[in-house]
Amino acid sequence: MTDILVVTGLSGAGRSQAADDLEDMGWFVVDNLPVVLIDKVVELSGEAGGEIEKLCLVVGNARQQAGILGAIEVLRNQGHTVRILFLEASTRELVRRYDATRRKHPLSDGSAGLEQIIERERLAVSEVKASADLLIDTTGLTVHALKSQLQHLFGPENPGDALQVSVVSFGFKHGVPIDVDMVLDVRFLPNPHWDENLRPLSGLDDAVRDFVMQQEPSQEFLSRVQSLLELVLPAYVQEGRSYLTLGIGCTGGRHRSVAMVQEISRRLSDLGYHPRITHRDINS
Repeated sequence: MTDILVVTGLSGAGRSQAADDLEDMGWFVVDNLPVVLIDKVVELSGEAGGEIEKLCLVVGNARQQAGILGAIEVLRNQGHTVRILFLEASTRELVRRYDATRRKHPLSDGSAGLEQIIERERLAVSEVKASADLLIDTTGLTVHALKSQLQHLFGPENPGDALQVSVVSFGFKHGVPIDVDMVLDVRFLPNPHWDENLRPLSGLDDAVRDFVMQQEPSQEFLSRVQSLLELVLPAYVQEGRSYLTLGIGCTGGRHRSVAMVQEISRRLSDLGYHPRITHRDINS
């Protein structure tokens, strides 16, 4: 059976942001889902070859929430695990958000002011709120704080599943990649390029790897990089980061940086992460 999370709440309280955050955490998210389609979406997810284990259904405003409790009861009777997450915020905060974005409230019909519309919706969804398994008041939350709470409640237990780490080797003479978050320079190591036997090879070859790793500073460098990563990566997860790219550069991007990326990636794997490896300039 599928683990189903239904995200609902007041308009403007953060449903769309929560949907994006949960998708980053590995949930299969269906946004703005009409209640009448819930059973069909769940049925189709069960036919997806077991690929969808965590399904998030984001249901919109009060009109769209009509009948949602009955639909959830049906799913639970079918054996599915269903939790309801309700997002709310104070009326003053919701008014501030609508004023800041200049967006129209989805229930606005011109017959009442914004505060009245918000209070009407609050009353209309009170039964859903009372039935919620979890409630988050986003009044004082930044987007980062909201993501941190969702990460704690619904994120993977292994931090390595919450943060996608990419490790890129490159050559400084070809330019620093523009999409990296951290850059480390290994040009202080002896260059295999000046060995005629190693020049045609790359850091993927054993001979080059052994040459690089046997240098006295290499192991000290790797030890300190590992200590740095052990410190900062869990902190990035705590802050709600989903992606981090580490760039390792040497002169040409073929020998030293490639060997170092391979070794650093191996150590990241030992720490429980699943690094993606790219050797940008290995064939340049």
